Amino acid sequence: MPGMPRAVRNRLPSIGSAKGWSSAWQASPALDSPGRSAHIRAMNAPSDNRPYALAESVDPLVRRVLARNPSPFTFTGTQSYIVGAGAEVAVIDPGPDEAEHLEALIETIGEARIVAICCTHTHRDHSPAATVLRERTGAPVIGCAPLTLDDDGPRLDAAFDPSYRPDRVLADGEAISGDGWTLEAVATPGHTSNHLCFALPESGVLFTGDHVMGWSTSVVSPPDGDMTAYLASLQKLHDREDRIYLPAHGPAVDRPRQLVRGMLGHRRSREKQILKQIREGRTRIGDMVPRMYKGVDERLWPAAGRSVHAHLIDLARRGLVREAGEEWQLA
Repeated sequence: MPGMPRAVRNRLPSIGSAKGWSSAWQASPALDSPGRSAHIRAMNAPSDNRPYALAESVDPLVRRVLARNPSPFTFTGTQSYIVGAGAEVAVIDPGPDEAEHLEALIETIGEARIVAICCTHTHRDHSPAATVLRERTGAPVIGCAPLTLDDDGPRLDAAFDPSYRPDRVLADGEAISGDGWTLEAVATPGHTSNHLCFALPESGVLFTGDHVMGWSTSVVSPPDGDMTAYLASLQKLHDREDRIYLPAHGPAVDRPRQLVRGMLGHRRSREKQILKQIREGRTRIGDMVPRMYKGVDERLWPAAGRSVHAHLIDLARRGLVREAGEEWQLA
């Protein structure tokens, strides 16, 4: 089609390794990271040596196109996935409404019919292109429920997308299919209340959106972010037998259960830290954060406080702490 970049083309090798990406970034300590090697909080990104607007094969049934929206919370950018190698495909997380990225998706899809445009959740780095892609192709938007939330608090993720209007919302376990592939919805609330992962049983792939990523833990920020739901969703994925995770940001996760087990352990360690802070007399979130996040850029402390708040809400539900105004006490 006229105006499409000629650089858009299928390309190997796969994106399974993070080595080429992480070496180009200047990293600062992660806001919440159980392991330095797996959780990098990237702060500065060069614009070259990136496969933007190039379709990369990551599996016989999956191609990936990287959007040019790198940031501290998107790593190198949002990864949109095209599922299917035949006459019918699905697009997962079409990403931001950015012309170069949309043209790359359309050229990669070619003559194939888009059966579904699927979104894992409705943050603005994931879903805005769904509306435009539907207008351009006539394909239905099928996936997570709509969600918008006014929230001007400190955050390390994108704001919600008010333009998202799905033609069909998938419930947990519901599936859609096309030529040689099936996508099954796996409800994973926590990062957002409407978050879905998508399983591709033909390949053992799980598209994890922002729920599990190999480069950083997911932001869980109240009021919509829910630590209780997030931990339950992590356990749900740990109990599955998916072969590999393809997240919306960062490299593929080829040892998914091991990573999820570490993430669960890390969150439990954070709980212990919080309870220790309260026992030692630091009962306000603002007093806990500097002790708990030593070495983390102070500009990230407000967002860290949101994570601590999410943990405290979960602890209160379990009867371990109680809220007293702006202070928290052991129950």
